[in-house]
Amino acid sequence: MKWKILSSEYLFNDLWFKVRKDRCQKPDGGIVDPYYVYEFPTWVAALALTEDGKIILERQYRHALDEICIELPGGCVDDTDKNFEEAIARELKEETGYTFSSYEYLGKISANPSTNTNLMHMFLAKGGKKTSDQNLDANEEIQVDLVTIDELKAMIRENKIVQAMHVTCILYGLEKIGELSY
Repeated sequence: MKWKILSSEYLFNDLWFKVRKDRCQKPDGGIVDPYYVYEFPTWVAALALTEDGKIILERQYRHALDEICIELPGGCVDDTDKNFEEAIARELKEETGYTFSSYEYLGKISANPSTNTNLMHMFLAKGGKKTSDQNLDANEEIQVDLVTIDELKAMIRENKIVQAMHVTCILYGLEKIGELSY
């Protein structure tokens, strides 16, 4: 079922986003041309619980939607991160000022496997303690909110969190801590 790439050309190549046009051959010999592929960095996100059992959420303006969105802490894996756990620990501290006593890997997901090359690695972070101020990137303005598990569940039911990959991470995390069953 896998396709063979016959040729590939970058149409756009920038720091956080690349667009490629591939010419592919299917196993039956058919040619697919063009096939556009979007390359993004690998992402991490966490359902993060404080020592007293609150969930850490973030509010930030998202220009593409022109909305202030409720999200989980997370971001891009940097070249300096040794692994995904180190990446989420760094992102949590930078964005929220919290450090955590444990991290549990929840799995990986794709925003759109038909066009996007990257994955998001999901974590459950526990034992969060405020240890520093935020250390945000120049373009970040993040408001940190602490909510109860019941408040988070209500936000999901009321469709207040629109970042689909973060909703997925929340559901995996709630299941892991026994707050969601099927």
